[in-house]
Amino acid sequence: MWKTIFRRLLLMIPQMIILSLLIFIIAEFMPGDPFTGMIDPNIDPAQLDVLRERFGLNDPLPVKYVRWVGNALQGDFGRSFNYKTSVVNVIGDRLGNTVRLSLLSTVLTYMIGLPLGILSGRFNDSAFDKTVIIYNFVSFAVPTFVLALLMVYIFGFNLGWFPSRGSIDVSAVTFWERTWSRTYHLILPSITTAVLGTVGIIQYLRTEIIDAKVSDYVKTARSKGVPINKVYSKHIFRNASLPIASGFGYTIVGLLTGSIFIERIFSYSGMGNLFLDSINTRDYSVIFVLVLFYGFLGLIGTLISDLILMAVDPRIRID
Repeated sequence: MWKTIFRRLLLMIPQMIILSLLIFIIAEFMPGDPFTGMIDPNIDPAQLDVLRERFGLNDPLPVKYVRWVGNALQGDFGRSFNYKTSVVNVIGDRLGNTVRLSLLSTVLTYMIGLPLGILSGRFNDSAFDKTVIIYNFVSFAVPTFVLALLMVYIFGFNLGWFPSRGSIDVSAVTFWERTWSRTYHLILPSITTAVLGTVGIIQYLRTEIIDAKVSDYVKTARSKGVPINKVYSKHIFRNASLPIASGFGYTIVGLLTGSIFIERIFSYSGMGNLFLDSINTRDYSVIFVLVLFYGFLGLIGTLISDLILMAVDPRIRID
């Protein structure tokens, strides 16, 4: 396993280099720059050219790329033109919020998806199974922004059970007040994300369990007098959990990178909201690092999924 981890980590180096080159090339052909539309329109264009020259925006692509790589190896990933500070500080301020949102969403996703998928597969064609199928179809059909807006309208505005925007109450001062405020602001967006994330888990589990119930090894176990509960716990559930286990890493990464719309609608101060703001302001330094970070998370998610799959089923070997 350690050889696999080491080999995969080494393979990530050229993958990240290729990704960074692609981003640089795409950014080169994108219209505008951080100074476009962000400064008084009456300013002398010559002053804009001086600023662009000062920050190296007029340099050729190879020069800018080599300079960025050299600075990145020293821990300097550039400076945000919008926030007037280093990109590391800008992303670091938002990273914790997104991680908390993703972790709670992951826990809720599996707490909802696993029991519904297992019970739906075991008692297929029952009234409970049909209810779960309807829930799954509705969750799959409703767009993310529509469900988020409904949650904000119902539980935020009408009922007032949860805050509808922000990540913390500005009046929270003490440690416990701030901790509770962050948790309270997390509940509604986490539930929204979890409802959308249960679709794949329920469908996979239900399908795998239904297929496993009519397989030969289950029929053999039942013919030998093995209790039905033991057949489910020792055979069916274990085999059915393999697709879920293999997708666990992708689920976490998907929640980290796919919470853009959720954060936007809930005005949650996370990396997704930062990404959209950076696009609107053409803050290419932040956009570049965020895309690289998301790409790195995708590679890590693939590795985590493979390792979990190997741990669940030792017969599987992934190089």
